[in-house]
Amino acid sequence: MEVLEAIFTRRSVRQYTAEPVTGEEVAEIIRAGSWAPSGLNNQPWRFAIVRDGEKRRALAGLTKYRHIIEAAPVSLAVFCDRAVMYNDTKDHQAIGACLQNMLLAAHGLGLGAVWLGEILKSAVQVGELLALPENLELMAVVAVGRPAGHSQKSTRKGIEELIVGEW
Repeated sequence: MEVLEAIFTRRSVRQYTAEPVTGEEVAEIIRAGSWAPSGLNNQPWRFAIVRDGEKRRALAGLTKYRHIIEAAPVSLAVFCDRAVMYNDTKDHQAIGACLQNMLLAAHGLGLGAVWLGEILKSAVQVGELLALPENLELMAVVAVGRPAGHSQKSTRKGIEELIVGEW
């Protein structure tokens, strides 16, 4: 898949089949995330893979979008490691790039994924559920699975509405 095609055709997928996501596919998604740019190449991202049904249900209980996590065969909790951070803004921007890489990788593999941010209200509970150290700051959970359908459409504002100046 060409890069621009991937960018323009990727959609947030919230419904999945029961077919599992392989360990190789998960590893490739995480590897893509790890290749995002980061200031000083500090690579502040850390990942927790949640496949276990009981653990996934507990994670799902921490968000109003529980049905998405429950339906996805795997969820990837993405954290920023505060121990390696040097600038909040730059490191959080790096995590955003990491998440976008992960979403594009999932799409390129024929999988569906969605970046869930509402769960951040339960960040402390997520860390406790996964028994992770406090220096790991939850940034998002990415639900991943095989799409139950491919009919999603989306629109964007024209770039003429978005450009505020040109010199």
